[in-house]
Amino acid sequence: MDPEFWHERWARDEIGFHQDQINSHLQSFFQRLGLAAGAHVLVPLCGKSRDMLWLADRGCRVTGIEINRRAVGDFFLENRLTPDVQSHRGAASYRNGSIEIWLADFFRIDTARLAAVDAVYDRAALVAMPRNMRAAYAGRLSSVIPAGAPLLLVTLDYAEDEMDGPPFPVPARELPGLFGAEFDIQQLHSESCIEREPRFREKGVSRMLEQVHVLRKRGRMTGA
Repeated sequence: MDPEFWHERWARDEIGFHQDQINSHLQSFFQRLGLAAGAHVLVPLCGKSRDMLWLADRGCRVTGIEINRRAVGDFFLENRLTPDVQSHRGAASYRNGSIEIWLADFFRIDTARLAAVDAVYDRAALVAMPRNMRAAYAGRLSSVIPAGAPLLLVTLDYAEDEMDGPPFPVPARELPGLFGAEFDIQQLHSESCIEREPRFREKGVSRMLEQVHVLRKRGRMTGA
């Protein structure tokens, strides 16, 4: 999506994608990633997700990447954290303890600025991408994920003609085309979520599945 689309959504407070509670799938399946203490977890298109706090509480170093300034500011303000802000060419970093958020475009940030990544957590990034952007997103992720590292991915599946995204449906059958060349893909969980999503039912969605996958880049990880 065009960055201006997201800036307008935040300006109008149309952020239904934000969850006040820690994501239940993250809590249920985090241990399946097999991360060592102090592992560095990347959260692309992080918004102001409180999941980053949960990861930090489990001893992870967390790096989020978010394009909207208000989202970044709200994360620290709402969680009563004071960030150390550093300006960089075309970006800025906000850090407090083991959490750092880059105010930057995920597709343009100089990945050399990021510390080595041990895992990626994606609850709302891939499903925010229209079909014509997903291959570029998958390629960008692959460029920052080292061999052996896992990606915990949450997706939605519903009839595409029933609602204009985002969030967009990303059925499990689409993942091999996006990631299969470099990642092993395992679906961990699938459940109907339409009963707890009245906003989607009101838009005419009759069926929606929430699915959890772990993808692991082929090769042996050199360190964590």
